Amino acid sequence: MLFRLVSLVFAVILLSACSDPPPYTNVDNQGLQQLLESSVTLIDIRRPEEWHETGVVEGSRGMTFVDASGRLIPGFLDTFSAKVSPDQPVVLICRTGNRTDVLGRHLVEKMGYSQVYNVRDGIMGWLGEGRPVIRPG
Repeated sequence: MLFRLVSLVFAVILLSACSDPPPYTNVDNQGLQQLLESSVTLIDIRRPEEWHETGVVEGSRGMTFVDASGRLIPGFLDTFSAKVSPDQPVVLICRTGNRTDVLGRHLVEKMGYSQVYNVRDGIMGWLGEGRPVIRPG
């Protein structure tokens, strides 16, 4: 029941996300590079098969947010909050910035995170500029 409720909440957030300005900070690839140089945590919220397909930004931590059907992975929010505290800066990356938009809004608006950064064009934008990735082991 709780899982269905959380899934519904994320669906509503996703539908409303298009019209509201984001409560997080969008960053481009240069901004991501600067944040990485400042040792800010980068969380790649894609699925493992996506990490293997494209590679990942070096230093990122994989933590799958939703399954292939768009359903929230059980325990994701608990795992996330155990690894990243609400007062800690965090950068989110996905394929193109859509999933990170949903998660970023939720983290700021519902969970009290104050320093959330979204990689605006995701890993595809990173790769599009010819920036380096590593292959997960």
